[in-house]
This record gives sequence, C-alpha cells and structure tokens, in this order.
Amino acid sequence: MDSKFSYRPDLSDRTIVVTGGTGVLGREMVKALADCGARIGLISRDIAKAKELIKSVNHPKGECIAFAGDVLDKASVEQATQSIVRTFGRIDGLINGAGGNSPKATTSTEHSFFQLDEEGLRYVADLNLLGTILTCQVVGKRMAEEKQGVILNVSSMSAYHPLTRVPAYSAAKAAVNNFTRWLAVHMAQEYSRDIRVNAIAPGFFLTEQNRFLLTEESTGELTARGKKIIEHTPMGRFGLPEDLTGTVLWLLSPASEFVTGVVLPVDGGFSAYGGV
Repeated sequence: MDSKFSYRPDLSDRTIVVTGGTGVLGREMVKALADCGARIGLISRDIAKAKELIKSVNHPKGECIAFAGDVLDKASVEQATQSIVRTFGRIDGLINGAGGNSPKATTSTEHSFFQLDEEGLRYVADLNLLGTILTCQVVGKRMAEEKQGVILNVSSMSAYHPLTRVPAYSAAKAAVNNFTRWLAVHMAQEYSRDIRVNAIAPGFFLTEQNRFLLTEESTGELTARGKKIIEHTPMGRFGLPEDLTGTVLWLLSPASEFVTGVVLPVDGGFSAYGGV
C-alpha cells in the first residue's frame, strides 16, 4: 500500500470475499486487504486474470486465493463460497465490486435512447443490481448463520447524479443504494445486530479504462467531459484508486462497528457541490 496511508487495521483474523477484484478499483482494494493481513477469497469468472492479480498482491501477512464464480450465476457463487469456507474456515466480510457498463446500454450520436439494445440494458441492470443481490444472498446467509459479518457494496456517483449516456448503469446503481439500506435493516433486525451492510459511492477516478475519455491522449489536457467533472469537484482533481482504500478498510474493520445502512461518497466533494 502507498506509504501515505497510515490507517492499516489488523485484519489478519478476517476472511474477506471479493467480487470484481480484477478491475482497476477492485485491484487496489485487494492489495489493501492483503497489506492488512486479510485472507481473501477472490471470486472471478476470469481465473487466469485473477491469478495474475494474486501474483502482484500476495503479502507476507495476507493470503489471496482465486475461486471460479460469476455473480449472475448463483450456483457458481454458492460453489465458490463453499470452497472459501473449506479453505479459510469462515467468512467475515464481503466486497461486492463486480459491476460495469456496456456500449449496448450507452447512448451516442449513432444510438439514441430509443434505440438502446434490450439485451444490453438487461445485462447492465443485472450485473450491477442482481449480481449484488445474489451474492449478498449467498454470502449473507453464511453471516446470518454466524451472527456476524460486514457487507460492502459498490455504488457510484451516478446513483446520485445520473450521468449522461448511461441510463441503465445510473438506474442500477441507484437501486444498489436502496438495496444496501434495506439489507442493513433486514440483517440487523432479522438475524444479528453484528451484521453490518454499507456501500461506497466512488466519484470520478482516473483509470486506464477512462483516461482518454477525460484527458487528451496526445497532450494530457482535459477533454470537455473531463473539464466539466473537475469544475464540479471542489477538490479539483480526479480520484486515484488508492484514495478508496482508507474508507474501504474503515468500513470493514471494527472501527466502524456502529455504522450500517450508509452509502458513503468518496468523490472529492462532487456530490456536495451545486454548481454555483
């Protein structure tokens, strides 16, 4: 983990299940967990990619193992979860990081909202919302049996301020916010007050996937879209993947044991700014 982060809770007695760990932001979360000594069960539909990630994140204090699973295939998540329990003995936390958008669900000059592909819309809605719910069902059941656990869902700024061009993604992430709050109440009232459910809502992070949507490849200058984002971000910069780790570790650790049912923006102030 980058040396600028001093908050490193001891998670050496914790087993954390992670989906979406091979993504840009997910990778940083996995690295942070390993650095804190956690045992990590990485559920991924691309095992080869997951194993490449493991080579770069394994830490002397932590352990990370990949298990095959697809968040849209509940049976595969159940099988992966069973393997994680057999390997590590228990599950203490879950990060629902799997999600994303599709060109088929994105408006453009060539494709209006009225032309968006039904299959693409369904895939984006299912990946972000249904994938989160199914994984919470499977892993959450283990937590209900153990009467303890922490679930951390991944939302987006798009849930608060729907971004242009991505209607299905924005709607699905807004639904993740609602589901997070519902599940927090349900788990505490029906199963255990020691089961917490929260979410983070990342703002605009400069990654390899979106770098040249936000900055010019030839000059490094901001694109028109990038300028709009920075103008509405009081801290005046894009987030870096490692900017998420302090919040993630805090929400997974006992330091936040009285925090449940919240969706916490990590956005440089974007959600607080009204534009004037």
